[in-house]
Amino acid sequence: MNSIPLDFGEDFRPLAARMRPRNLDEYAGQQHLIGEGTALRKAITAGRVFSLILWGPPGTGKTTLAEVIASHADAAISKLSAVTCGIKDIRDAIAEAKQRQQQYQQRTLLFVDEVHRFNKSQQDAFLPFIEDGTIIFIGATTENPSFALNNAILSRARVCVLKALSDADLRKVLMQALTDTERGLGEGGIALTADAEQLLLQLSAGDARKLLNLLEQAAELTDAGSAGKVIEFDTLKHLVPKQLPGFDNQGDLFYDLISAFHKSVRGSDPDAALYWYCRILAGGGDPLYVARRLLAIASEDIGNADPRALTLALNAWDTFERVGPSEGERAIAQAAVYLALAPKSNAVYSAFNQLKQLVSEQPAYDVPLHLRNAPTRLMKQLGFGEGYRYAHDEPGAYAAGEQYLPDSLAGQSFYQPSDRGMEKQLSEKLRYLKQLDAQSPKKRRN
Repeated sequence: MNSIPLDFGEDFRPLAARMRPRNLDEYAGQQHLIGEGTALRKAITAGRVFSLILWGPPGTGKTTLAEVIASHADAAISKLSAVTCGIKDIRDAIAEAKQRQQQYQQRTLLFVDEVHRFNKSQQDAFLPFIEDGTIIFIGATTENPSFALNNAILSRARVCVLKALSDADLRKVLMQALTDTERGLGEGGIALTADAEQLLLQLSAGDARKLLNLLEQAAELTDAGSAGKVIEFDTLKHLVPKQLPGFDNQGDLFYDLISAFHKSVRGSDPDAALYWYCRILAGGGDPLYVARRLLAIASEDIGNADPRALTLALNAWDTFERVGPSEGERAIAQAAVYLALAPKSNAVYSAFNQLKQLVSEQPAYDVPLHLRNAPTRLMKQLGFGEGYRYAHDEPGAYAAGEQYLPDSLAGQSFYQPSDRGMEKQLSEKLRYLKQLDAQSPKKRRN
């Protein structure tokens, strides 16, 4: 089986480009996909390649894996970036693939970076040529394919989830770069102090490209001494004075952080709620998005267990609007802590969803006559409003035994208050009212 060698002779390229792995043995990480004995590794080494969607964070080896697959499959690799390409570029790439297939009997692996940025029609343009074998399609995306890609594409490709590299994976990348004399920094005799290495791994946050870029910059800023170049902690610290936590506005990580925040508040952990809130802020997230989520939490997860939660969340939002971020962010933090420690109940949320489902599935029952208004003589003659008991005229302002649901739903109960917070009192009140209903000799007339 012939393999297409990858050209690494262009010394002016960044270190991350020069150190791109040329085969599976040099590839770091993703052992759950390409480790010894895995189905994908067996397929790659045997040259049996099929269309793939590579989904994972930046710097985890999506482009590299596509290149390695192409070399094992004896296929030419054609690259497109959805950031800069359009339909014409897609057509040109397909035409070249057809020509290559007809003239040289060689397959084409078409790699599309940031494939989620293509719209539906652009994605659909690949379909016929995936099906007839003109191209082996590999798309790379940092976004969830379930939302970012057409079902037609997903049904024709296997989705492979790539993970952020572990510290052990990053150390492998680091050692390769420091020892490789042909492509890396091996001839420079470069080393790192132990604390500098640990900081580099931390700053890289699972991203091999980021690690190599930082390493290259630090090496350029380090003067050679008697022991060669030794990159120290302070060099890296000054190179990246402030680490920005991972965040991608409206992307998968954004929603993961929001989800973690919501679940922390729901789970009554104020420390975790504040941590995820600060992560969102540090990444440039909108505090008012968090404020809106708090309003949702107040009605979904707290409900009537503490009705004040809804007011406090709304007040935090209002405070931000009135005084700006400096004080407003703290007001949202205050609301987050309060809601985290508030008693929890989803009774209203559950009852509301149950009844929405019921209304969508069952007939539109008539409003009982005694509940209808009767503003005209004819309506009164037809029995509208007849027998209605005005609650304020009844003992305790409660018409015991009265029925307000349609006849077909009479006797059913949907709202089930919890025994937490204010809802414990509401539960006792509801139980008391049902006792009055059971004891009342008064029943409405049909």
